[in-house]
Parts: sequence; C-alpha cells; structure tokens
Amino acid sequence: MSEMAWPETLQDIIEEFEEAEPEDRLEMLLEFAMGMPDLPEELLDARDSMEQVQECQSPVFLLAKIDGGKVYYYLDVPREAPTVRGFAGILYEGLNGAEPAAILATPNDLYQRMGLHKVLTPLRLRGLSALLGRMKRNAEELGNTL
Repeated sequence: MSEMAWPETLQDIIEEFEEAEPEDRLEMLLEFAMGMPDLPEELLDARDSMEQVQECQSPVFLLAKIDGGKVYYYLDVPREAPTVRGFAGILYEGLNGAEPAAILATPNDLYQRMGLHKVLTPLRLRGLSALLGRMKRNAEELGNTL
C-alpha cells in the first residue's frame, strides 16, 4: 500500500490521470467506461434491491456487499452514459475488494485530483461526487456490521 490511506489501485489510477495531458483524460475516462463489467446475470432483474443514485443524470444503480472484511460493489450504468460509466468504472476498479476504512479514506475531491473538472460539466461532476459519496456511505455501513 502506498503512503495514502485509500486503496493503492485507486492511487495508481489517480496518478495516471494526473500525469496525462488534459486532452487525453476524457479518452481515458471512456476506456474505463468500456472496461467496466456489466451486472452479473443474477442481478439483472434486481434493480429494486439496488440503490439508485438520484443525483446522476443517467440511471445509476449501486449495490454493495461485504465479504471477508472487504467491500464489493455492483454497478449498473448504461453504456449510453459513457462519462458516468467511466467514472463508475474507475471507482469499481479502484475500490472493489478494499477494506471499508480504505474506501472511507478516498478523497471527496477525487475528480479534481484526476483533472476531470477540466473536461466535464459541473452537473456531471455533481453526479460523480454523489456516486462516490454513496459508495463511501455503503462502506461505512457495511464496516459497522463487522
């Protein structure tokens, strides 16, 4: 683990974005959108049991589970919303399988650290912040069950 308290995988992603030219960040975000896995088949009809992130312009659904002291997320974001899906993909890759304390240590200004505030609209950024906030809240709630 790096000197940061949040997951090292997420730190690696942050550094990639920090080092990238501003004009390349949107393309990198879209790569995360394409790489994000779809919901597992057993959850395809389970949207009623998933939490909807209302602040997102696109329909975003989230489910968090804890197993062995680590949090695992399931996200459903339409492919037609590539920027939101890309950020969700970053969070999925960077936070999935981390301990609740590491997830809670994730900076709230994550999108700024990555330079995404320079390529996305404030309305989109509000939804991205809300998604991160929900994931952190879920990690806290799940961590309290241990």
